[in-house]
Amino acid sequence: MEQNPVIALHNVSIYHSRDSLREVNLKSKRQNYDLVLSDISLEVYPGELVYLIGRVGSGKSSLLKTLYGELPLLEGSGWIAGFDLRRLRRKDIPYLRRRIGIVFQDYQLLTDRNVYQNLRFVLRATGWKGEVSMREKIAEVLHEVGLRNKEYKMPYQLSGGEQQRLSIARALLNDPQVILADEPTGNLDPAAADGIMLLFRSIAERGCAVLMATHNIGNIQQYPSRTLRFNTGKIEEIDIVSILGC
Repeated sequence: MEQNPVIALHNVSIYHSRDSLREVNLKSKRQNYDLVLSDISLEVYPGELVYLIGRVGSGKSSLLKTLYGELPLLEGSGWIAGFDLRRLRRKDIPYLRRRIGIVFQDYQLLTDRNVYQNLRFVLRATGWKGEVSMREKIAEVLHEVGLRNKEYKMPYQLSGGEQQRLSIARALLNDPQVILADEPTGNLDPAAADGIMLLFRSIAERGCAVLMATHNIGNIQQYPSRTLRFNTGKIEEIDIVSILGC
């Protein structure tokens, strides 16, 4: 049975915001946004691990921000996890983010709460109510990322790799269709980065699409997959195996 894409962009232009305003009138977009990418078409399917590579400022993060609703889609058509990005309103964003997971380079954990409380906070914020069901779900994702028996550790008591595993656990809480990862190994040593890559590959193999912006060519070489290169305002798919000799 043919699968439908979980991300579909057609003739899209991506703009980077100059300020904190998300919603602008199309006529005023040039006053508030700078064009970063133009004429972008892309489809990502369930179970794909897709790398985004390119220089700093080439548009990788702006694309990810558009996909998770931080930046508006002003031109072209785009869908992610069943949401029409051209029609996405501010009040729709929390519902979109229940269907996707987001992983950042700097973890963005709640530093005044332990592992369990970090995850419980997200569940409560996304509509979970029963304590038993929340506890079961937290145990499930902690097991999945290799953090069993760490529930009562504070973030500062975890290594960098463990903190990133916790942020991945957070992204998995609502069984996302897509995970968007922005430089998830950027702050990690090679051993920790390798463990994170194995985890993302495992997540993709279970059917969740993973879109990952990265500068870590070593990781791509070790775990080759579909790769998109950002260059001079465009995106091109490249044969990473031939280029790197994987």
